[in-house]
Amino acid sequence: MAATHLIQRMFQYAVDVAQLTQSLPYSPINKVYNAQLIRCSSSVYANYRAAQRAKSSADFIHKLKIVEEECDETIGFLTLLKPFNPTAEKRIDELIQEGDELIRIIVASINSMRKRIANQNNQP
Repeated sequence: MAATHLIQRMFQYAVDVAQLTQSLPYSPINKVYNAQLIRCSSSVYANYRAAQRAKSSADFIHKLKIVEEECDETIGFLTLLKPFNPTAEKRIDELIQEGDELIRIIVASINSMRKRIANQNNQP
């Protein structure tokens, strides 16, 4: 998958999560979880962009690991929102699914880069 397509997909994920948070009714729980969701979902996008400007393979992997963690955190907070927002459950589930797909792509990229580094180190 091309990096520019993935950057756009992560941008849209952050926007979609932010739009979800705007659509939810105000409550003390939603206020706290929404703030966290906006931070971690936008961090997925920002850190993936940063990974594209990595200084080395190790730096690239490090930045992708941050993307993976932030995406997992986004899924965690989306999951926490579900019991308090049953009318938004379908949309939350869709965002969780997209987050899972993004994590799978990022983990595959990390593993691919690690294999590439291992192959380079094993060459005479």
